[in-house]
Amino acid sequence: MTSTAFASDRPLAPAQPGTGVVVIARLMALCCIGFAVVNVVFEMTDRFADGPYTEYASAIAVMNWLVVGLKTVGAALALLSVVERPRVLSPALLGVLLWGAFAMLGVYAVGSVAQAVGMVSGLAGTADQIDIAGIGYVLFFLVLAIGYGALAISYSRRFGLRKGVAVLGVLGAPVVLGVILLAIPTLLAAFGLMPTP
Repeated sequence: MTSTAFASDRPLAPAQPGTGVVVIARLMALCCIGFAVVNVVFEMTDRFADGPYTEYASAIAVMNWLVVGLKTVGAALALLSVVERPRVLSPALLGVLLWGAFAMLGVYAVGSVAQAVGMVSGLAGTADQIDIAGIGYVLFFLVLAIGYGALAISYSRRFGLRKGVAVLGVLGAPVVLGVILLAIPTLLAAFGLMPTP
């Protein structure tokens, strides 16, 4: 049988993940679940039913539940990354998803930093729009990106995954992010769930 870009370089006999990696995986899962709870609370309390976002309440509800699902999947990926032999997903597929999570979080965090730089420089908004909550939000995503990067590297090394796995995950991440941030809002507007700009 010929090897592919996504096959393992060696037979599947992975080493146990180190204690530090297990701690990172649990912290990433906890962050994802905690962050998902925020979206659930928003929906349970009708946070956006009144006020300046009333017109967008239906669209925000759809997006909130979508990100709850994504964050739950992110938590599952983190925990699966430290299982000795995951049976739910193949090692290559889990590797692609871990690298994708790392890249998606990284692109989002870097984009947020670039937006902040634009505000400070006066190119897009003003520096007055930057507050402690916003800085904390960006730092949170940077920490998540670093955490998933560590999990992706550790998992790839343990299972001897080829570089094609990382490349596919990293290249797929901007596509997924684009669908979440651009395509879905466009669909929501088309279905009348949010006003068109």
